[in-house]
Amino acid sequence: MKTLFPTHPLHAAPDLEPLLENIGDARLVLLGEASHGTHEYYTWRTALSKRLIKEKGFQFIAVEGDWPDCFKVNAAIKQDQVTYGSASRLLQTFNRWPTWMWGNWEISALVDWLHQRNQKQPPEQRIGFYGLDVYSLWDSLQEIMRYVEKQGDGAVEAAHRAFRCFEPFGNDPQEYAESVAYVRQDCEDEVTEMLQALRRQIAAQAPDGLLAREQKFNAEQNALVAVNAERYYRAMLQGGSASWNVRDEHMMETLTRLLDLHGPDSKAIIWEHNTHIGDARYTDMPRDGSVNVGQLAREKYGRDKVFAVGFGSYQGSVVAGKKWGATPEKMPVPEAPAGSWENILHQQLHGENALLLSKELSPLPILQQPIGHRAIGVVYRPQFERFGNYVPSILPERYDAFLFLDKTKALHPLPIHADEHMPPDMYPWVY
Repeated sequence: MKTLFPTHPLHAAPDLEPLLENIGDARLVLLGEASHGTHEYYTWRTALSKRLIKEKGFQFIAVEGDWPDCFKVNAAIKQDQVTYGSASRLLQTFNRWPTWMWGNWEISALVDWLHQRNQKQPPEQRIGFYGLDVYSLWDSLQEIMRYVEKQGDGAVEAAHRAFRCFEPFGNDPQEYAESVAYVRQDCEDEVTEMLQALRRQIAAQAPDGLLAREQKFNAEQNALVAVNAERYYRAMLQGGSASWNVRDEHMMETLTRLLDLHGPDSKAIIWEHNTHIGDARYTDMPRDGSVNVGQLAREKYGRDKVFAVGFGSYQGSVVAGKKWGATPEKMPVPEAPAGSWENILHQQLHGENALLLSKELSPLPILQQPIGHRAIGVVYRPQFERFGNYVPSILPERYDAFLFLDKTKALHPLPIHADEHMPPDMYPWVY
């Protein structure tokens, strides 16, 4: 007889109650997704995030997005008035491919909700929206230049040296990475000196209130992005896990800094791909030395303070590109193959959605062995899915809960023209 997994019905937001109970007093709630282009992943994460904010006092959402773009959203939703026209216009800031990840109608609805809620709260209690990623080297350098020119003090010279070092590469990370690989001349010292100079400058300031502290934090964070992005692009051509680890370690460092900014009792919601939030130790990632945010968060804050929620679906449609930089398109997501986690749940649930809790799954011996679990990146080719889109996972250990959505549909991108300068494609799946 086949093992029947314990499940809970999942139809509407009230069905999340068992999940809220299991989250308990966790400080970090990590919300995953099995693709970057699925409507239901965004809407269910929104439903859960709203409840965490309203019922458990979570203070910010941090996402797998670029720091400068997300900080523009953060600043806008904390204003008393709507100064950006509309949420869809505000999200035009996400013009780096893949634009649809954060430039979509689903995020537009979340932005509207966050702003409306924030308008009713005092400034210190307004919910934040931040980016954790490391890709925004040139945008961050430009933000730093604007900041130091305005301040007009000791960090100006260091910032100019860093900016001049990158100028010959024409805002092209691929050109910089190749130059470092073959010429062995990089900008590591310049960005490190810039970060140190900014930190000395900022240490002398004592801003009052969260919004003022955020501006100081923003300047230092852009310098940190520049340092770690430079490391990322140097590591990119080495192959293996080097650049992946630089990226996830940067995201974890940023998350820690955000928690410190908001105080010792702060609580954060993280939106990232399953490959980032599900503990890497319970997949095949350790084979090449890869770590991720889920693992690092558990190690730093303790498993009882970190609650990771995985997402997945059996079939449907998704937005992705056939190659890096390609025009995004709606693609079919085929039925998950026999033996995969998604197929097993589909067979048991006969097409219904479900919530699964790891504490109820852990006693089952069958789930202490790796099972293939679907992962779709921004680059996707459905016809080849079975050959590279399934991550061997010990599910009850990788996540603390799992939302299974049997049939899903593509999200709704905003019409945004992608900037031509994009981080290069390191991995075929690009999570």
